[in-house]
Amino acid sequence: MDFLKSFFPFSFKATGLVSFIITLIVYAVIDIVCGFAIGLLAKIPVINLITGLLGSLLGLYGLVGIVLAILVFIRVLK
Repeated sequence: MDFLKSFFPFSFKATGLVSFIITLIVYAVIDIVCGFAIGLLAKIPVINLITGLLGSLLGLYGLVGIVLAILVFIRVLK
C-alpha cells in the first residue's frame, strides 16, 4: 500500500466529499494539460511514437488515480 501511496498521493487524501471532488479535478487537469502538450508535440514526426507512448502512460496514470480515489472514498482502501 505504501508503494501506491508514493505514486498516487492525491488519491489517498480523498476521504471527504470535497477532497474527493478536488482529487478528481486534479487528475482531470493533469490529463487535459498533458494531453494538450503531447498533442502539440505529436505533430513532430520524429517524436510522434514517443509522445504517443507517453500520452498512453499519462492516461493510465490518471485512470488508476481516479479508481484509487473512488476506492478510498467508499472506504474499500485505507
